Amino acid sequence: MTTPAPTWSFLGPGGTFCESALRQVAPRDVVLDPCQDVPTALDHVRDRSAVAAVVPIENSVEGGVNATLDNLVAGAPLVIAAEMAVPITFVLAGRRGTRLEDVRAISTHPHAWAQCRGWVHQHLPEAVYIEGTSTSAPARALAEADDAADAALDYQAVLCNPLAAEQYHLNIIAGGVADNPDAVTRFVKVCRPGRVGEPTGADKTTLLVQLPHNRAGALLDMLEQFSVRGVNLTRIESRPVGDSLGRYRFSIDVEGHIREERVQAAFIGLHRTCPFLRFLGSYPRLDSLPVVVPAGTSDKDFVVARSWVADVLDGRTL
Repeated sequence: MTTPAPTWSFLGPGGTFCESALRQVAPRDVVLDPCQDVPTALDHVRDRSAVAAVVPIENSVEGGVNATLDNLVAGAPLVIAAEMAVPITFVLAGRRGTRLEDVRAISTHPHAWAQCRGWVHQHLPEAVYIEGTSTSAPARALAEADDAADAALDYQAVLCNPLAAEQYHLNIIAGGVADNPDAVTRFVKVCRPGRVGEPTGADKTTLLVQLPHNRAGALLDMLEQFSVRGVNLTRIESRPVGDSLGRYRFSIDVEGHIREERVQAAFIGLHRTCPFLRFLGSYPRLDSLPVVVPAGTSDKDFVVARSWVADVLDGRTL
């Protein structure tokens, strides 16, 4: 009996930058499961209808992707297994015959709009923005409306990548519309928890931490858990907890692997002092450069408290 091909979910529809990222890491025979939004793609992994999901997590211009960061903390535990980067190129596309002067409203994903709004302001200062769930979904809707008798859409053009414009047979009205030609989006492969793999020597670990409420110096205490052990932070972003004003969680990327003693010591210190801590995976870094660890920064006093970290390593507790 032939084993069915694995299913991978992603932020769809087809033609998104997310699909391009997926193609970097997915098997050739993978079954694609394009989803309307990030929570749906991740939930398909949770309910086992997909073995993995590829979703955006960070953009070099706009920062963290809140839909991904918030879902990873709100839902059942998932872990990041890999990261991919995709250079971002945008075009303004529309139906056949649409000219630049015909465009009164534009639809795209919020991050795409943020990366092109300077160009839009210069060339289409009166154009209205209509939010889309991805860069490709508005393009597909525009193409389908083009084939319908009544093409009743609120926008005349979309900001998408050239692949989506080609896939949905839209005409490119203007190319190179991104304000920053060097923009890159980081995507992650997300899976269900399991035994943590071995370090490569050039790894990254992602975690979510919530600080104690109304305790002076709580942020400094959290950061010291990393600094005294020589663990370098490559990203830190605050996200509101949501139950009241002034309460935040922090989404953090650090250099190193959870199987390394110094990273384990930092996690143990955080677990002892913070009300919420979630491990979101250790995985190879994109740059593959080895981590240089300063001498004498691993706190031996914390290493003896290994029971919680051992559970994380075996996939029993997140």
